[in-house]
Amino acid sequence: MFTSLSDRLTLTFKNLKRKGTVTESDLNATIRDIRVALLDADVALPVVKQFTGRIRDRALGAEVHQALNPAQQVVKIVNEELVEILGGATRRLQLAKTPPTVIMLAGLQGSGKTTFAGKLGHLLRSQGHTPLLVAADLQRPNAVTQLEVVGERAGVPVFAPERGNVFGHDAALETGEGTRSFGDPVDVAVDGVEEARRKGNDIVIIDTAGRLAVDVDLMRQASDIRIETDADEVLFVIDAMIGQAAVETARAFADGVGITGSVLTKLDGDARGGAALSVATVTGQPILYASTGEGVKDVELFHPDRMASRILDMGDVLTLIEQAEKAFDRVQAQEMTRKFLADEDFTFDDFLEQMAAIKRMGSLKQMLGMMPGMQGMRAQLDALDEREFDRVEAMVRSMTPFERNHPKLINGSRRARIARGSGVQVSDVNQLLERFADAQKMMRQLKKGGGMPGMPGMPGMGGPGGGKRGKQAPKKKGKSGNPAKRAQQERDAAQKAQAAREASLESAFGGGALGQDVPQGDGGADALSGLKLPPGFEKFLDQGKN
Repeated sequence: MFTSLSDRLTLTFKNLKRKGTVTESDLNATIRDIRVALLDADVALPVVKQFTGRIRDRALGAEVHQALNPAQQVVKIVNEELVEILGGATRRLQLAKTPPTVIMLAGLQGSGKTTFAGKLGHLLRSQGHTPLLVAADLQRPNAVTQLEVVGERAGVPVFAPERGNVFGHDAALETGEGTRSFGDPVDVAVDGVEEARRKGNDIVIIDTAGRLAVDVDLMRQASDIRIETDADEVLFVIDAMIGQAAVETARAFADGVGITGSVLTKLDGDARGGAALSVATVTGQPILYASTGEGVKDVELFHPDRMASRILDMGDVLTLIEQAEKAFDRVQAQEMTRKFLADEDFTFDDFLEQMAAIKRMGSLKQMLGMMPGMQGMRAQLDALDEREFDRVEAMVRSMTPFERNHPKLINGSRRARIARGSGVQVSDVNQLLERFADAQKMMRQLKKGGGMPGMPGMPGMGGPGGGKRGKQAPKKKGKSGNPAKRAQQERDAAQKAQAAREASLESAFGGGALGQDVPQGDGGADALSGLKLPPGFEKFLDQGKN
């Protein structure tokens, strides 16, 4: 979505950082480039003026001139102001004190309200709620049927007493000669809330009708539904690809209906993203959710700071961590820990489990795109063929259980059979087995407390480069001739080796991420205090203390 904008801003800041000192003309040129980049991204002109004006005021003040690194300070200012126009702090749903919480979805036709209703229902259901979808869009052809299909996929019940428009033409809002009524959306919404009370659903999500353009009937109907249901949240669902048109549409709904927040859909598209950078400022209400795909799981809470980091190519490590925590099974992680400590080899069955977890995290390209500095590797990301993982999985599943646990015993005839079974060449099977053997070597090296093969060791770990350059390793002490003393030396050596394996495992898998308590001394959160962590990462360390 923000590819073009991110490229322009990244290039602008790269040129700025090359300068030893930043003059006023440099700042003016940088602000001018930022203004052009935002206008090219279809951001509303009032928002651009407000954004660049605040950057100019701060950048030309003492805040930059007194900084040790003025170029980095300018980037920091832009990042903070970008967070501000995206809504500032993260805002979650405000649940009613007395259930059910009524959430009304409003917006133009085609913005993705019905699809988002299912996604939101699935998300809330995964959080322990019992949502109910209400089909109050009786105008768009087969909108009720679509919501029922989406609700079934999301595993959320749908209240649909009226079938609405199933004839393929526009529905009339009032009865009369030559017109046809398809039910009253306001009555359906009110009945849906009562149905939720009877059945014990704690959240009601009302899918309302839209139009191709803002009109009086649409606003009156949406306003009536909000008043009659006493909606707790009115979410304005907006297509992130509509650009400048988002400004007038957002302002019309904010004035005519009274929204409490916005939802951005189709963020996985290739549009310039002006709506995302305009809607929060124009409406004065925060963005709550972002929809990033067609699947029921493709929705996430909107974090302004993380979105700003993505735009500025600083990555989004926190979202990546959260997705990994959801995708990787804690029991499987503990089993992997046990295998490491027991010196058991990594097998193809373990490999299949890891691949399944990665698939649950979503698109691999999206995950890699969350890493800092990946904008400069866009060509490689675009060339990445995710179907390669399917071919690898096919090869592994063409192996017998014995072969998966004993890959060294896969001879030529077995490789030929595996290739035929998975529809690939024998050379592909050979490459897979070679890469897997290298992975096993790496795992064994980690178990011994060493660094990655072919890579410098990390401080505090074994392996090449772990100590100071040029410093020779200390000579090993000879074994004592005293049997009792020699036995004590062997016990001490075994304890040190076990501690090295556990420390290596913690550094490779994140220590306390497996549900174990992380000590606050050596190896705990205090040991990470010297690292340069992403903004907001401290909360994960704080969780280990509680």
